[in-house]
Amino acid sequence: RPGLRILMLTMYDNEQYFFEALRAGASGYVLKSVADRDLVEACRAALRDEPFIYPGAETTLIRSYLDRARTGGPIPERAITEREEEILKLVAEGHSSKEIGDLLVISPKTVERHRANLLQKLGLRDRLELTRYAIRVGLIEP
Repeated sequence: RPGLRILMLTMYDNEQYFFEALRAGASGYVLKSVADRDLVEACRAALRDEPFIYPGAETTLIRSYLDRARTGGPIPERAITEREEEILKLVAEGHSSKEIGDLLVISPKTVERHRANLLQKLGLRDRLELTRYAIRVGLIEP
């Protein structure tokens, strides 16, 4: 409908839900944990037909843009492949390369290659950071 504005009020502070809300047409994303501070401003922004982005999302968007600008890369449809996402979830759940290989019917070396690709693509250093990322984007629950 013309003039309809959507604000997402959520308890989930993660990139995946944020981007899905924007794709679904939301003009703002407000976290319940800081709604007392941000909700009124988000409503005012919606009335002015302006987007509202919470501070954590601004940091994520700026970092992503600067990384793409530095490398000259295009905007990808997805940051990681479906297979990498499967492996990321299993790594974050604490499975070993052998266990993941057995579950996905691939070799442990292939799992390690996917994990190395994930670290490189996401700019992370180790398994712990992969786990934190998986929680942040909503692949696993903390």
